Parts: sequence; structure tokens; C-alpha cells
Amino acid sequence: AWDGRWEGYIAGWRAPQKLVAHTDCVITLALGPNETVYSGGEDKTVRVWSAIDGTHLRTLEGHTAMVVALAVGGDGTVYSGSMNPEGSIRVWSSTDGTSLGTLEGHPDACVWVLAIAADGTLFSGSSDSTIRVWFDGEHVRTLRGHTHYVTALAVGTHGKL
Repeated sequence: AWDGRWEGYIAGWRAPQKLVAHTDCVITLALGPNETVYSGGEDKTVRVWSAIDGTHLRTLEGHTAMVVALAVGGDGTVYSGSMNPEGSIRVWSSTDGTSLGTLEGHPDACVWVLAIAADGTLFSGSSDSTIRVWFDGEHVRTLRGHTHYVTALAVGTHGKL
């Protein structure tokens, strides 16, 4: 288990350790393949850590607002959303941290939450009160009906939201 701290670090509970690299509050965490932990925060970065020894592996930069949402696919692709009202989702390579582009679909809205199914289907919730469904980098569906921001999502093992 890992938790993000207001003081700008994450703490591990399996082997208690304090991982420091963020310069401000840690907002979101995600577990990745190969024993990695991803953290996003107010400093507008995504940090990648070894869950084994706590080594800071790399920093993913490019957001212009605090990072509030993370999801990591089974293939290691990293998705991040921020408070930037452009409504885009950044896509990163977990291998070397390079940017693979952005997914555009929540115009004039902040992406608050991301979740990913075992088959790679990505779900994004935002301040536009919608959930967008993505597959292979393409927007395939918009779910409407919420009356306020979508701030939490969970995907079951069967792949359903």
C-alpha cells in the first residue's frame, strides 16, 4: 500500500519508506507493471518510482496544471489528467517516459479521474459531468447523466464500469 502526502512525498507501507521528489502536494497515485508506482501532484509532474527500493526512476513533465488523475495500462502505457481546463489526457511511455501524445475529448473541462479495464479500455471523468470511453487512443463513447463533476470511477474485473 502507498499513500500520497500533503507535504509532497509518498509513503510505502510494505517496506516503510518516504519517497521525496515532488515539490508540492501529491494528489494521485497509480500502480504500474514491473513493480512501479506513479505519483502526480500540484507541481504539475508525474513521478515514477521503484516499488521495490523506492528509487526515483524518472519525471514526466508537460502538464500546465496540477496532475489529479493517473491510470496505467497492462502494457505499461501511462495516462494522466490535470486541472488544466483544456480537457486533454496525456499519454506516456512507461519504458522511457516519452510523451506519446494526448487524447482530446473533454473540451473546456478538467479531467478529474481515470480508470482502465484489463482490455485497455480507458474511462475518463471530468468537470463537464461526463465519462468518456477510449479504446486504442480513440474516443468511442460518451456517458451522460451526471449533474456535477465526475470525480471517482471503478472498473470491475469483467471490464464494466
